[in-house]
Amino acid sequence: MSASIPKDETLVLGDYRFESRLFLGTGKYATYPQMRDALDISGTECVTVAVRRIPENEAAGERFLDFLDMDRYTILPNTAGCFDAESALRTARLAREMLGTDLIKLEVLGDKKTLLPDPVDTLFATETLVKEGFTVLVYTSDDVMQARRLQEAGATAVMPAGSPIGSGQGILNPVNLHLIIEQATVPIIVDAGVGQASDVSIAMEHGAAGVLMNTAVAAADDPLRMARAVNLACRAGRDSFLAGRMAKRLYASASSPIHGVITSDNPVRAGS
Repeated sequence: MSASIPKDETLVLGDYRFESRLFLGTGKYATYPQMRDALDISGTECVTVAVRRIPENEAAGERFLDFLDMDRYTILPNTAGCFDAESALRTARLAREMLGTDLIKLEVLGDKKTLLPDPVDTLFATETLVKEGFTVLVYTSDDVMQARRLQEAGATAVMPAGSPIGSGQGILNPVNLHLIIEQATVPIIVDAGVGQASDVSIAMEHGAAGVLMNTAVAAADDPLRMARAVNLACRAGRDSFLAGRMAKRLYASASSPIHGVITSDNPVRAGS
């Protein structure tokens, strides 16, 4: 009889439930079919769409949204490209009208070079959207206090960057990520900066509720293979976290017990 591993709990974000903890973006792919296939292979159930960047005047059947299975995926519109609270709020409201969802990934950027968020406008926009009934998943830096303020403001999930958006540098500050997760009262989803499958696994092993990524898959030499890799890494990292790692030790500890084993320090005496 094979051993049974307990099933993981479902990720709950407001009224939305997900078995997959991997969230994938839809930008930067070479073609729409490549994007469609990468999403399929990744196993994601929720994909982000930059509302301000949905192409216009595309031919029927060849439009961006034609390659997204609305029955399969939960669409998470985002406010990418907004550099102040006012434009982010306007974009979020437009997304609700266009796509018929209260889900929003809130981004209020503060710097065009690093694409790090504006903390003041981000907090204000979060408070406003929560009051308007949105389910807010909010992008932030890895500042522990800002993460706390955002969850106190009513964010459904807080999404600290592992490193700058699209940089592929991975988790640059694991200590802060750990502290954010440790004090969290809402799911923490690592958003931005992961560059490969191992980065996803590391984020999940720290206890993140999920990982959102785009460029690492879309800009890989083989996006479909990378989509498969991050799918496996997300699940492996989650299992590793749930399993609980062994304690770290300063000195070696033999994998096989030595009790009763003949050694130079414990020779067998004649007649014994």
